[in-house]
Amino acid sequence: MKQNQSDLSRRAFLKLSTLGAGAAAFGGPLVLRGNPSATSANSKLNLAVVGCGGRGRDDMSSMLSNGANLVALCDPDAEQIQKARVAAANRGGDSAKGYQDYRKLLDDAATYEAVLVASPDHWHAPLCKAFMRAGKPIYCEKPLTHSIAEAREIRELSRKLNVVTQMGNQGSASASLRRCTEIIKAGALGQIREMYHWGIGVAAREGSAPGEDPVPADFNWDLWVGPSAMRPFRKGVYHPAVWRGWFDFGNGGLADFCCHVINLPMRALDLGYPERLVPNLDENDQALPGKAAVEFHFGARGDLPPVVLYWMGDAKPPADIIQPVLDADPKSNGLFIIGEKGCIFTSHWNTEGMIRLNGEPNLVSVLHHPATANIPRSLPRVSGHDREWIDACRGQGRTFSDFDIGGKLTEIGLAGVLAVRAHKTIEWDGEKMESTNAPEVARFVHTQWRRKWLL
Repeated sequence: MKQNQSDLSRRAFLKLSTLGAGAAAFGGPLVLRGNPSATSANSKLNLAVVGCGGRGRDDMSSMLSNGANLVALCDPDAEQIQKARVAAANRGGDSAKGYQDYRKLLDDAATYEAVLVASPDHWHAPLCKAFMRAGKPIYCEKPLTHSIAEAREIRELSRKLNVVTQMGNQGSASASLRRCTEIIKAGALGQIREMYHWGIGVAAREGSAPGEDPVPADFNWDLWVGPSAMRPFRKGVYHPAVWRGWFDFGNGGLADFCCHVINLPMRALDLGYPERLVPNLDENDQALPGKAAVEFHFGARGDLPPVVLYWMGDAKPPADIIQPVLDADPKSNGLFIIGEKGCIFTSHWNTEGMIRLNGEPNLVSVLHHPATANIPRSLPRVSGHDREWIDACRGQGRTFSDFDIGGKLTEIGLAGVLAVRAHKTIEWDGEKMESTNAPEVARFVHTQWRRKWLL
């Protein structure tokens, strides 16, 4: 994708043009690339937070504990900014400058070194594009984008601009995920043909809610809706924290957890794009009895056989399939991977992994399993997902869930959302981002946004 001058706002272009008038001789506008070494190993990383709701505040607090210095807070809702100030007060963040409009924050780009994006999903891609083009390292909450086409665009842009990136699927940093990956890749479970996930539903609502309420003071509702279809404000219906239940903003539980749940399978089984997505839903988008809400069918990969991920929704898989999990804790939910030689069970986040090989009595921790102890470590161990990104911003190491990885995970998960919204089986060509049997889903793949607030 070729970047041109029109991609930049007038204010950003004027700011950059003074820094690189000579760049025109080399073709195209100047792009300030990320420079991780600009922040020394012993200094604090000056951080701007865009999206100050509960998830943003949690990420922010972790980053402040891991070597970040809060200098800016941005949210269309001034109340959320104030809550973030309170959350950061004991770490010196109460003096951070507040912004309602991210474009104003871009005007002050010299005051911060890196950006945390924790807005609702429909804002992820526009914000990531804007701040990456300003040369800023980005940490963006999962899923990386609201649509498949956006995920592909962000993946390609991140490679082109070469900035430090990390998507917020925090289980990536766990020793459990990395050990499970090593064990599965070593062949300890044998061939794997089926996986089951349960405990997270897939339903969300189309359209908008009826009625209208007064917009709270100091809340720019039009900006919060941003690129999505405009609708009247309704108190407690979209904001705060409940936007994910609307397809226009968050795509439901499947989009919420796909980048956690599918993280381990994608890495350990070298998964490509799913070839077929099968929804088994009633008129209320609830899974049919005994069926998975959505089936993800992946093709063979070299010597690896086809595999199906059964996303059960709120219902448990049949007891005879997950008996080892029920024996350990009947109330558990998460991801269960079944191989010909054994099985692995993890949380939704691919943490707390447990393994049982054929002939063994119980599931035990993957970190303390004698039969796989001789499988060597091939992946680095880190102290945390946020810290890994901060270190990479300082030029120390690389992130494990950069936007290329995160974008692919997002594409896989959102392919399942296509089947949910279309209410039909989708034959999927992931490389082309096209359905061969349901061309009508193209409007969900390439979302048409309002342009009012976009650069």
